[in-house]
Formats: sequence, C-alpha cells, structure tokens
Amino acid sequence: MKAMHRNDVWCWDFVEDSDFLGRPLRFLTLVDEYTRESLLLEVERSMTGERIRDLIAEVFKERGAPRHLRSDNGSEFIATKLKQFREAAKVETLYIEPDSPWQNGYGESFNGRLRDELLNSEIFADLREAKALATHWRHEYNHERPHSSLGYDAPARYAARLAAAALGAPPLRSAAASENTVLSMETTRLL
Repeated sequence: MKAMHRNDVWCWDFVEDSDFLGRPLRFLTLVDEYTRESLLLEVERSMTGERIRDLIAEVFKERGAPRHLRSDNGSEFIATKLKQFREAAKVETLYIEPDSPWQNGYGESFNGRLRDELLNSEIFADLREAKALATHWRHEYNHERPHSSLGYDAPARYAARLAAAALGAPPLRSAAASENTVLSMETTRLL
C-alpha cells in the first residue's frame, strides 16, 4: 500500500547501535511515508511496549493519528498495549513479511541514511550524547535537507505547504524562495 496523503501511512522500526563502551543503543524511528518527515527519533538503551506507546501517543497528539502504521511483526510492534492503543486510535497495521525489507522501502531508506550519516560517523560516548546528536541530525533532516521526491524541498517545509493548502491558505513559497524567511523564523524561535 502506497501513502496517498500526509498521515496516511507511517512506518516505524528500530535501528541498533552501541556506545563507546559497547553498551546498546536502540533508535526508534517513525517516518511519514508521504512527506518523508521524521516524526520521531528516540534513542534509549531499551524500550518497553509501554514506553513506545507513550512516545507514539505524543506524536498523535501533535500531529493526529495516521490511517496505517507499517512495520515488521517484531515483538515490540505487536505488544498487547500497543495493539490496544492502535485499535483505540483506529490505526490499521501494515505488517511486512519476514525477511522482506523492500516492503518497507521508505523506512529502510530513512534507516539507511540514519546509519550512514549518523551512526557510522559518530562514536557515542554515552546515551546523553547519542540523544543530543540524534536530535540535531533529525532537525537537519527535516528542515534543511532537500529531497528530490519532494521537488527538492525539505520534508518539514513540504508538509507545511500541504497543511496550508488543506486549510485554504495562500500557497507557501518554494523552498528556495522562502529559505531565508524560514531560517529567520527558526533562528528567532531558538533565541
């Protein structure tokens, strides 16, 4: 099933790594397949189904629930608490077949970028550093990196244009035309 609009299909997965001392790091990724936005990039030593549910609930509050969630059928994604939460939110599941990563192309592409650009290029001293670097990488991915499939716009700007169009607002300028405005707004917000 291909995503047809924003919040239609999200994909989630775990990416494993370790810190300098060999302690495990688990990165939970959540991506909107239509806008290519990274909705969540959380790193912990381990995560319970309850913790995953709480993280996803926060994203639902901020953005609304998707129509579908795509994942493998690993124990984290089929936990009873998560199943009950998804059912209450009326979110359907799209499980990929075992050993079939091509059925989750957007998730695998995102995870590959995460691995190549962050995990393989950094030696994390500890969990705190991994969290800080993941937050920075996610911001850059969403707000600064152009995607050819989005008309060379960054995912956050593309999603903002879609949201504005859905509300009947005047169209936002393209990424190139509005880059200085967006950067000024982001700088102001950070100050």
